[in-house]
Amino acid sequence: MQSEYRERLYQLFLTSDADTEAAIERALDLGREYLDLPLGFVTEIEEGTQSIAHVVGEHDLIVPGNRCPLDEAYCRRTIEIDSALAVQDASASQAISERARQVFDLGTYIGVTIHVHDEGYGTVCFASERTRGVEFTESEETFVEILARLIGQALERRRFERELRARNHRLERERSRFETIADTTFDLLFRLDANGRFTYVSSASERILGYAPEEMVDEPFSEFCTADSIERAMSAYETVSGGDDIEAVELDVLTADGGTVVLEVNGTPATDDGDVVGVHGVGRDVTARKEAKRELEIKDQAIDEARVGITIADAQRADNPLVYVNQGFERITGYDAATMIGRNCRFLQGERTDAEAVSTLGERIGAAEPGTVELVNYRADGTPFWNEVRVTPVTDDAGGVTHFLGIQTDVTERKRSERLVQVLNRVLRHNLRNDMGVIQGLGELLGSDPDEAAAIGSTIETKAAELLELSETARELEEAANRSATPSRLDPEPLLAEIASRYRREYPDATVDVRIRTDRDVCAGTELRRAVSELLENALKHGGSSDPRVTVTVEADGEWVVLSVEDDGPGIDEMEAAVISKGEERALEHGSGLGLWLVNWIVTRYGGSFQIGSTREGSRATIRLPEIADDQSVDAAAKRPTILFW
Repeated sequence: MQSEYRERLYQLFLTSDADTEAAIERALDLGREYLDLPLGFVTEIEEGTQSIAHVVGEHDLIVPGNRCPLDEAYCRRTIEIDSALAVQDASASQAISERARQVFDLGTYIGVTIHVHDEGYGTVCFASERTRGVEFTESEETFVEILARLIGQALERRRFERELRARNHRLERERSRFETIADTTFDLLFRLDANGRFTYVSSASERILGYAPEEMVDEPFSEFCTADSIERAMSAYETVSGGDDIEAVELDVLTADGGTVVLEVNGTPATDDGDVVGVHGVGRDVTARKEAKRELEIKDQAIDEARVGITIADAQRADNPLVYVNQGFERITGYDAATMIGRNCRFLQGERTDAEAVSTLGERIGAAEPGTVELVNYRADGTPFWNEVRVTPVTDDAGGVTHFLGIQTDVTERKRSERLVQVLNRVLRHNLRNDMGVIQGLGELLGSDPDEAAAIGSTIETKAAELLELSETARELEEAANRSATPSRLDPEPLLAEIASRYRREYPDATVDVRIRTDRDVCAGTELRRAVSELLENALKHGGSSDPRVTVTVEADGEWVVLSVEDDGPGIDEMEAAVISKGEERALEHGSGLGLWLVNWIVTRYGGSFQIGSTREGSRATIRLPEIADDQSVDAAAKRPTILFW
């Protein structure tokens, strides 16, 4: 019986033209029959991972293509020994890991390593979910070992046949290539011997290099290479001499008149009875192409390095989709080119985008006329910025508009400065006029009512102090506007600890509660300390009681860090809140709280946002700033300035 199964096993792999896959499948089936086990499979093991290659029988996890770490496989121990690993009861065997039993739940297992070219390839295994009542016999183990050896030999034979077919295919491809080259007389055809000398040069040499073919024959190819390309040429020659092809190797070659041309060289070994005896090659003059490419690269580089965004939209397709964006536009918007190509630029618009400006730009495009507008657009991270958009139509020879060229400039800094100048002008003019009028009136009253001199004097002092405070805040705003943004990594915990400690000393009856609910750092400038101090001082100064309570909270929100200052005071004046929410000073809304403008200026210059409003308990001021990860650089985390109010 045993010899009969072995004979049948050998017969499966006997013929050289046997289908390897089918033979393995039939052999697994034969093994199942011989061993009386329901499952047979072959694995491939590579870099600590087991993959199922062939399966006969059914198991939920053991199916072709399934992979698992080797440490979770029954085969882990199999590949460590030279003979069969036979386990009749996996639960009682130390050769099978507990993890493997949990994953595959096999009670019986026998496996042998398959070797291909003396290297471990995988395993051939038979198994059952049930335990086996008797131990595997020596004959049964030998059967599986023979099967592993036969499978290894079959795989070796298949690998050899594939390599042979690939080699023949390569030779056929080389023959076809040279036939094509022989038919193409425009390029320079040549042949080199084992010493690197020309033995044949086509007539194209005279047109391309100015040399007659006979002037180059018997000369070493290195004599015609420039000093800059000789090393590259020698390396290519050594590659071909070693039996490998070369493709598209660019070499600077000297011409008869002392000039230089660029040849793109392809080469393949010339062989005789398997030995490389020279080189067959073809060189194509790509000088003009290289010069054109270089000019184009210079132009592309100049366009990509431009600080402005450059876009090209197709005027002949519906909705004028973008067909090109430069790197400057990617930097300004935060979107990558692949995301923007094929879309209309309106995806940059958002809540604060002025509809009138959009309409004006649309009218210009519709009339195929140049146009320029300034409007609020939104970056990929949702932050708004001021965009100066200039659109120019591009026409063809017939005068028809084919494209629209867009030049987009981030003018956020300029618009911020303009808005700040407007605010300072209006607030200072309004407050100086009003407060000086009050002081003047009090001065007149002082002369007519000496009995109220002390009270009037105190009021005058208060008004004067308020004007001085207003002037100092205006000066700080001006300095902040003129100072360059310097983003850095800031840890909220020590920053707030220092600020809170100072105000606890200045307001001993107040309660300042700091709650840090994140370990993330903030990407902002050191002037953030001034912004937080302003909010904390406002909350304490206007708390409305002798023992105000202020809570400062820091939390993470996606890629942002949110800092909130809440108080139990009377809430923020509606006029001041309107100033922050609207971002402008109306005729009847001259807010005296320039400190809030200072906070907004500092926060938004680092890509953040600032909001303030009343709550049922008091007021809440909220700052959002970009986070910076532990492994992130400041340059990578820093965001561009946004509009002042959003």
